[in-house]
Amino acid sequence: MNRLCWLLTVIFAAATLALVYVFVVRGATVPASDGRTAILLAPGERDLVLAEMRTFLASVQTITTAVVEQDAAAVIAAARQVGAPKEHAVPASLIGKLPIAFKKLGFDTHDRFDQLALNTEQLGDTGNVLPELAQLMQNCVACHAAYRIDLEP
Repeated sequence: MNRLCWLLTVIFAAATLALVYVFVVRGATVPASDGRTAILLAPGERDLVLAEMRTFLASVQTITTAVVEQDAAAVIAAARQVGAPKEHAVPASLIGKLPIAFKKLGFDTHDRFDQLALNTEQLGDTGNVLPELAQLMQNCVACHAAYRIDLEP
């Protein structure tokens, strides 16, 4: 009986680790023909991820224009629009399909937008924005270099 309990415990632990690996670390991915990793998503999930990326890009454009116009309030508003609270709008089922490195880049990007807003608010001007934005954009470049979003078969 004692051996059976240990055996069941080991099987349960192995199954749990396998599920954690698939749904937290690896996600729903396959190697892509262009050398990147393809993340396989349902059409609605793909639309949501791509819409979020377009929102990032629009915010970067708005922030850049606001820096030219020295409009700190517009920088803050545009950065907060894509900050960390937007992470909570992503369904758990989608998060499970994303590989851990993609999630880290995404969460860090949201956090960097929040930090950009906070720093601009505290300084009261746009002098810090471009160096921070340049660092933030490295996440975008790294993500697009490593991943593409494909539809599930």
